[in-house]
Amino acid sequence: MAMFIQTINGYLWGFPMIAFLFSTHIFMSIKTGFVQRRVFKGIRLSVSAYEKGRGDMSPFASLATTLASTLGTGNIIGVGSAVALGGAGAVFWCWVTGVFGMATQYGECMLSVKFRTRNHRGEFCGGPMYVLRDGASSRGLGLFYAFLAALCGLVTGAAIQSNSISEIIISAVVGRSFKVSPTAVKVLVGIITATLASLVIFGGVKSVGRVCSFFVPFMAGAYILGCVAVLFVNRGVVLEALCLIIKDAFSLRALSGGAQGSALMLACRYGMARGLFSNEAGLGTSSVVCACAESKSPVRQGMISMTATFWDTVVMCFVTGVVIVSTELAVAGAVEVGTLEQGNLCLRAFCRIPYIGEWLLVFSMVTFAFSTVIGWYVVGEKCFTFVFGEGATAVYRVLWVLAVLVAPVCTLQGVWAVGDLVNALLVIPNVTGLVLLSGTVKKETREYFAKK
Repeated sequence: MAMFIQTINGYLWGFPMIAFLFSTHIFMSIKTGFVQRRVFKGIRLSVSAYEKGRGDMSPFASLATTLASTLGTGNIIGVGSAVALGGAGAVFWCWVTGVFGMATQYGECMLSVKFRTRNHRGEFCGGPMYVLRDGASSRGLGLFYAFLAALCGLVTGAAIQSNSISEIIISAVVGRSFKVSPTAVKVLVGIITATLASLVIFGGVKSVGRVCSFFVPFMAGAYILGCVAVLFVNRGVVLEALCLIIKDAFSLRALSGGAQGSALMLACRYGMARGLFSNEAGLGTSSVVCACAESKSPVRQGMISMTATFWDTVVMCFVTGVVIVSTELAVAGAVEVGTLEQGNLCLRAFCRIPYIGEWLLVFSMVTFAFSTVIGWYVVGEKCFTFVFGEGATAVYRVLWVLAVLVAPVCTLQGVWAVGDLVNALLVIPNVTGLVLLSGTVKKETREYFAKK
């Protein structure tokens, strides 16, 4: 079954999906008048005093929760994979998809706030399922999306992230001077992660927002400081690395020795794929969180929410890419596509920091994965209650904690395949609703800025 699903994923996540998502990004960029040019205004709004309105968390808390769900080990390992398979130019194309993806995320979040509603507990609920039901008049598509997103939360947001935490810690401690059993480590990681997650998610959406507001800037700042330290060590080749990234992004030279095709083709393929998957623009999951934000204006909140893509892909993925490319130039003198070990590129880069580099990377990867566990919970809960009713909230919380608890001691090869499949299927109803209501996005955006 796992092999069958992986075969399907090979088609779903191949060139057609990359072209489909990137075309959506370009389409929404044109519809919104390239709203990306207002990203710095969105950043200012995210940290400034906000206009009191209806919502369950501050705009900054909403942004932090969104980043918690999108920032993950993929931002570290995924960029390394893109460089290993697509060369230095993949970093440029990853950056490009982040720039255009901001328009898609803006549209998703703006519509989510516009069509959000209040449940019987007084909490605000929104997301593609409400946009499809109330905006596009398709309750069936809304239920389809919500069910898949709730399942995706349990699989990729809870189980896979918890399993990743255990694997990261095992790779860091097992085989060294520490005499510990891998199974004991897995059990302990599952218990600790489930306990910490329970303390956060059983407090509800507001509790998640408060924790993410403190936790996300701290963990992201620690990782960026580590990257800056690596770049300082590599300072003699940083400019050369930037030039190589631009050069390889448009190179037509043929590759051989394990890499088939031209440098341009591979850089586009793997760079765009990494960028599209890292920020989740097009999946609609971020818009579920932004619907909880306290804001009177859908456009204002849309601008704030699109900065998540800016921080996730335009900044974090790009900085990671420069760190990896500069390290390969400093250590090996070149970036040889097809010969690099995907999983070790970031580790090799951070080991350039004396004494603490490797442990800083382990800390970053563990905190990124845990932030995804608590951030994705908001998405999963809102989607689950859309399908099964508000009384099912407690059931989903228990399922979530069980997934986090058990996942470290399980083999998740098949679960990874299911997660990729569900993510691909989420794109279809979400983009359908976005395109159908793109006229509404354009109208609301024009009216807002005309008044301003």
